Amino acid sequence: MRRPEMLDRLRQHRTEPWDLLIIGGGATGVGVAVDAASRGYDVLLVEQSDFGKGTSSRSTKLVHGGVRYLQQGNVALVMEALKERGILLRNAPHLVHDQGFVVPNYDWWEAPFYGIGMKVYDLLAARYGFTRSKLLSVREVKKRIPTLAEKGLRGGVLYYDGQFDDARLLINLAETAGGQGATLLNYCPCVGLTKDEEGFVNGAVVRDLESGQDHTVEARCVVNATGAFTDSVIQMAEPDARPMIAPSQGVHVVLERRFLPGETAIMVPRTSDGRVMFAIPWHQHALVGTTDTPIDEVSLEPRALDREIDFILETAAEYLHEAPGRGDVLSVFAGIRPLVRADEGASTASLSRDHTIHIGDSGLLSIFGGKWTTYRNMAEDCVDQAAMLARLEERPSITKKLNIHGYHRNSERFGDLSFYGADAPAIEDLIRTRPEFGDRLHSDLPTVGAQIVWAARSEMARTVDDALSRRTRALQLNARAAVAMAPAAARLMAEELGFDEEWQAKEVASFREIAEGYILRE
Repeated sequence: MRRPEMLDRLRQHRTEPWDLLIIGGGATGVGVAVDAASRGYDVLLVEQSDFGKGTSSRSTKLVHGGVRYLQQGNVALVMEALKERGILLRNAPHLVHDQGFVVPNYDWWEAPFYGIGMKVYDLLAARYGFTRSKLLSVREVKKRIPTLAEKGLRGGVLYYDGQFDDARLLINLAETAGGQGATLLNYCPCVGLTKDEEGFVNGAVVRDLESGQDHTVEARCVVNATGAFTDSVIQMAEPDARPMIAPSQGVHVVLERRFLPGETAIMVPRTSDGRVMFAIPWHQHALVGTTDTPIDEVSLEPRALDREIDFILETAAEYLHEAPGRGDVLSVFAGIRPLVRADEGASTASLSRDHTIHIGDSGLLSIFGGKWTTYRNMAEDCVDQAAMLARLEERPSITKKLNIHGYHRNSERFGDLSFYGADAPAIEDLIRTRPEFGDRLHSDLPTVGAQIVWAARSEMARTVDDALSRRTRALQLNARAAVAMAPAAARLMAEELGFDEEWQAKEVASFREIAEGYILRE
């Protein structure tokens, strides 16, 4: 997956329109590209920044049925998510795995209440391959989570869901789409939509940010899959359209693994803001979140609010023996949920996570809402609608059984490179060719030089931020360590991509500015 080759496909003279032009390179857009391309449709996807720059790299890292949706009575969404969780576990075993969760019980009624709830969850999930729940004694809970607060602990409920690396899955999905024949371009925003004589959208003007050149592309159907930016694209086609999105911000903090040293996660089923709180082992760190804060404006680099950080730390302190403080936070990041707008006064925590497909008067197809776990089903639904709208030949989706790029059943054999799956041997070859590529870029993280080279060479990383935020997860795991790694990462990328020292200096400065939003000052 190399950008110059993708750009050549965009530049080539075409006598026929693309079947689908997809705007947006997050989980939804790339999922649509995989589904459409694997059906044999001619697909172009453009992304204003990098793949997954927004919401899709900032999740809680869970592929889950959604226990709290069961509490809300949304059984249909839970069933859909459980089914999709099983499909993803089968199609991307190098990135998705079983994760045990303990719901700690401190009141007498919690064990029977949550125990019964989890048994219902088990019944719904029975056919999809995850381990069943069970009640735990105090001793069993402490064995699994030795750092859990002991005062008043009565036991707990153990259940299983899925865990994954969101940005890595997204990159592998982009590679899957490319392997199926789709053309994908990052740093190529849509700057305008085009219409035919009857006023229907028939393409777009897209801009290659690296060259500054605009390209007019024609398409039989234009799909708006821009997540939190959905309304701005709709308004390109229909300036008077009412807003569809009610954006909400979710924040996570990352702590040292000593706060959660075992392999079991903690799930707090209800917090003061009505959300579920998770503390999860992830890449040898502890990830804790999340919040639900309505926001008025969306951006590619949202910032966590102090009150959100305090809420997470205060809630974690109620359940952990050692209360984490601001000085313990290695990284803090925020993501924006593109929730479907509902009636005035509804809290964002209560808004539906079901997806919506909207076809405007202009013929622009927009898909929004949903969640990571259900991306594949969302994409199938979207392509079905797009094919009908564009009068394309009807072809069935094959993604239920389509292996995702990197598929490897035993990727744990590759150690710190396990999440590359089938690509790991190629990265190991880079290290054999140049042993210095095997050196860690910082002592606090396992990231090595070969990963940066691979990101630039084969995964369309164009900036230091791409490499350290999404191709590797350095920025989300330890922001200060990532800043220290930036000069070395810039040198490696410059050597691979043919950039000069001026580019390196600009990239390091730009990355440091981004990283400031992830560093928590005391």
